Amino acid sequence: MILTAKKYALKLSAIVTLSVLSSYPIYAATINLSYNGAADTEKNAVHLFVSNVKSIVEKETEGSLEIKLFPNSILGGEQERMEQVINSPSLNVASFGGISPLFPEIFVSSIPFQFDSFEQARNFFDHGKYWEKARSEFYKKTNAHILAVVEEGGFLAFTNNKKEIKSPKDFEGLKFRAMDKSQVALYKGFGASGTPIPWTEVYMALKTGVADGQMNPPMYIIMGSLYEVQKYMTLANVQYSDQFLVANDALLKSLTEKEKEILLSAVKRANDINRVEVEKTVNQRISYLEEKGMKVYRPTNDELIEFSKLSKDSYIAWLLEQGVDESWIKLATDDL
Repeated sequence: MILTAKKYALKLSAIVTLSVLSSYPIYAATINLSYNGAADTEKNAVHLFVSNVKSIVEKETEGSLEIKLFPNSILGGEQERMEQVINSPSLNVASFGGISPLFPEIFVSSIPFQFDSFEQARNFFDHGKYWEKARSEFYKKTNAHILAVVEEGGFLAFTNNKKEIKSPKDFEGLKFRAMDKSQVALYKGFGASGTPIPWTEVYMALKTGVADGQMNPPMYIIMGSLYEVQKYMTLANVQYSDQFLVANDALLKSLTEKEKEILLSAVKRANDINRVEVEKTVNQRISYLEEKGMKVYRPTNDELIEFSKLSKDSYIAWLLEQGVDESWIKLATDDL
């Protein structure tokens, strides 16, 4: 049965060590699937996604395939897990921090204020020429496949513990946790400083003042209990919040045609469920954070335009400095 976040509860009672298998071709009756965040479907949309992939695959293959879940970065950080999925028959849900060192062009999909709605973002990835080319080039570079863009929590909001942010000038003097170097560039455009800090260290960094603020969708703010160490939230809808399901090439080639068909279908169906669940719970999550004491600010259209202009210009300049060819930016822009 396919379950929603309200009905699905999964608890992992043991940590199973990874067996690195490198021979090719190889048949994998058990597929390891690693990802960030807690094994909690209420708080972690990525866990909802992988749980439904697991449920569908195991039911429809009648047990010939088992998917073993490894939450909370048990198998390592972003880059370690990417090495594993490239070199062993496994699956991994990677963030930009995992994909970008191998394929910096992925940052083009995260240009600030690129999407006005869930519908526009989904259409960009489902039907756009940029994403079609990105998946192909990623495979050429890594010999691994991006099977899905996993919606994980809506759009990103700014939070901090110093002051309410209503315009870019309010960023001056603040220190922000950055997910990766692209966010460092974004904060620089606003006049703030950004420091890359792994997700597992964000709470303590904010609590101890290593960083004043951060940027995440409401789901992650709840999952990380960041409302305990952050007072202000600005719903600027800066970027679409997504991660990427990556599959090892040898794994896919080891499956029978029927098993591969079931796996790919399960990925699509699980992602469809995520999209519905994420969108319908956004406002609930914001209300929850307000109840927890966060002061929520909703920018005006004029303020959003000001945010957009400054961040887009600095971000695109940074992309070009990183050696990302302008043709990638044009391709993505044409898809909007």
